[in-house]
Amino acid sequence: MSTVGRPDTTETTTTTADAGSGAPRPVTPTSIVAMRLEALSRRLDAVDGIDPQLTAELSDICRLASGLDPYLSACTTPESPGLRTIAERTLAHDWSRPAAEGGGTRPGMLEREMLSGHVEGQTLKLLLHVARAKRVLDIGMFTGYSALAMAEALPDDGQVIACEIDPDVAEFARNCFQESPSGHKIVVKVAPALETLHDLVTANESFDLVFIDADKAGYVGYLAAVLDGDLLAPHGVICVDNTLMQGQPYTGEKTANGAAITAFNTAVAAEPRVEQVLVPLRDGLTLIRRVDGG
Repeated sequence: MSTVGRPDTTETTTTTADAGSGAPRPVTPTSIVAMRLEALSRRLDAVDGIDPQLTAELSDICRLASGLDPYLSACTTPESPGLRTIAERTLAHDWSRPAAEGGGTRPGMLEREMLSGHVEGQTLKLLLHVARAKRVLDIGMFTGYSALAMAEALPDDGQVIACEIDPDVAEFARNCFQESPSGHKIVVKVAPALETLHDLVTANESFDLVFIDADKAGYVGYLAAVLDGDLLAPHGVICVDNTLMQGQPYTGEKTANGAAITAFNTAVAAEPRVEQVLVPLRDGLTLIRRVDGG
């Protein structure tokens, strides 16, 4: 992104992303810890005179850290063929060009690590099933993994409104949606997200679930637009991705994305209209519900 230090990144491990040398780089706290522990273990293996018990203990810790995400995926309901197709095509695509500019949901560089993946997709589906939801707002669609995952959980007359600023990325997603039996439930709005949110407020729209996974600097504004515009149904929930941002909010590292997420988490904690919980799923997923009757 042109205005941030690191690109918007979400889940790095999907059922299709682990094989081969082209797997996405680690961007979640757990995967970064695993990578650094494994690098440290290799360095110690090359040093003479290290206590074998120390290296053995470090190897055990490496297995503990590196095995978590794959085990979570293995124990989670498999992704559908349509979701697998989106994951495979996203991982295979060349995202080296800059994304669309103009202050929308995806300014800056596009990366395959922006993909919402298997475990998070199934989490969103489960939340929608529990809520018996019919209307979903997806702020920051990218190639459409989260949008399709949520569409699959909706009844046939349900709908996902998906916001995406980049027309080429939107077309990429639409082509994938056409191959899915749930793709007809998704309406893609190509525009800066705040413009789309304004239009939805004007139309008196309401949503059972709002998923925010866009540019991190825009998070505070997107949440305010949803709350101020009464876009959230009385029983609805807001899900916000990347709220651990590679551990930056609590380790003190401050790229622009890390600073933006730190500011967002602080703003949510101080917002009297809501209650929330930050779940350490992947790169952090904050669940928010409105409590002021708005």
